[in-house]
Amino acid sequence: MNPVRRRPCLQVKVDHVRVGGDAPIVVQSMTNTDTADIEATVRQVAELARAGSEVVRVTVNTREAAAAVPAVRERLYAMGLNVPLVGDFHFNGHKLLAEVPECGLALSKYRINPGNVGRGSKRDPQFAAMIEVACRNDRPVRIGVNWGSLDQDLLTRLMDENSKLAEPLDARAVTQEAMIRSALDSAERAVELGLPRDHIILSCKVSGVQDLISVYRDIAARCDYPLHLGLTEAGMGSKGIVASTAGMAVLLQEGIGDTIRVSLTPEPGGDRTQEVIVAQEMLQSMGLRSFTPMVIACPGCGRTTSTFFQELAQQIQSHLRHRMPEWKKRHDGVEEMTVAVMGCVVNGPGESKHANIGISLPGTGERPVAPVYVDGQKDVTLKGDNIAAEFQAMVDDYVERRYPRKA
Repeated sequence: MNPVRRRPCLQVKVDHVRVGGDAPIVVQSMTNTDTADIEATVRQVAELARAGSEVVRVTVNTREAAAAVPAVRERLYAMGLNVPLVGDFHFNGHKLLAEVPECGLALSKYRINPGNVGRGSKRDPQFAAMIEVACRNDRPVRIGVNWGSLDQDLLTRLMDENSKLAEPLDARAVTQEAMIRSALDSAERAVELGLPRDHIILSCKVSGVQDLISVYRDIAARCDYPLHLGLTEAGMGSKGIVASTAGMAVLLQEGIGDTIRVSLTPEPGGDRTQEVIVAQEMLQSMGLRSFTPMVIACPGCGRTTSTFFQELAQQIQSHLRHRMPEWKKRHDGVEEMTVAVMGCVVNGPGESKHANIGISLPGTGERPVAPVYVDGQKDVTLKGDNIAAEFQAMVDDYVERRYPRKA
């Protein structure tokens, strides 16, 4: 299925999830609840995990948040959810891990930002304190550099060195180099402190598509650590989806990226799980992984003035996502199924034949019949008022017949 040759790198275990090496690209997400609010955090982690997030990051910014993490972990276990939790630490992580040691044990991985772990003489001992906890608890670490919180001492030093060159680089190039150096130098220091190399994941997050492509191409060529890929502050709605996909798809096609997050700003009261679905659909559309059966549907034209095929396509897509958790437990390979819902005779029969199961609905002025194709062959022709329900039942029956039950 996967035509892309992945970049060789180390493999890191985050509980039962493998990142890097020959492991599938991992989808992850992050809560936006106050972690100290145990009920809200458990609810959102559960929603994200059920949507398909294989790793979930939570904010650990206060003592109350740190103290809540073990309770969140236990509540999730009680619900049958063993999704790895990652602690997102900034500024005071060294204190929180020391003051609430049970937090470090409940987490599966720590995220450390070298740009705000400490300034000046405080930086190294505070970074070392966090790495020592990771070593003691045998936990992996993501060293995550961000464009907006870059180590200013390092950046200033590199800017000074650059200004003395005969042909200085532009400020953007120096900033990119500072990000990469921050990540690589911090990883080297973590190894010196005793953290195994196969416990380290790196990221260099930026908010521009071309910057993302450039910085990850560079760091990928300079290390063999697994890379967490994502466009930080991607934005809201279609802008965030398009920007994230435009940047990450280029890198993924080049074999760069071992775990990804689509950092969407949710609409007020919006569904946080959208970022998980977008990440899955990106990987599945590229042929890198399969998560849920894909619905192929035409965009509509003057031949499809009725909205019936649009409604059926939406209904089938929702039905597949609703049934997928159950099907995944019971059937092997169902996530690779394709279902076609087409709107007229122009491409309807052809696309339906290419899918595992497909329906070609009548366009404007066509006979009110809908042929259904199964594995490339015409199976039945549906007509009347119950086409949608009958086709949905045929899809369910196809899954039961086509995909073997797990032992």
